Amino acid sequence: MIWFQILAILGIVTLVGFFIVNRGTARASAGVKLLFVAFVVFGVYAMLRQDDVTWVANKLGIQRGLDLVLFLLVIAFAFTTISTYLRFRELEIKYARLARAIALQAAEQENREP
Repeated sequence: MIWFQILAILGIVTLVGFFIVNRGTARASAGVKLLFVAFVVFGVYAMLRQDDVTWVANKLGIQRGLDLVLFLLVIAFAFTTISTYLRFRELEIKYARLARAIALQAAEQENREP
């Protein structure tokens, strides 16, 4: 395993941990937006300057620039999947609480009426 793979895995674990702990904060939202912008800029740069990406990949111990881009895409996909799962889970909890509150309110109104 090359050192870039170890560093990338540690980075993934750290990012996921940070965003799980701080998922509802403005700091986490800003971090997600900054990472997205950086990834888009990198993607455009990688398309325009393929030789530069290959040079960076070689310096990191990766044979081809395409492999580096693929590694980063896998990381981005995993992060997006985890983020989407956590967001949907929070929404499900909010909907369940809302449904309980509405059911309790309806039950109270039925008990008040003679």
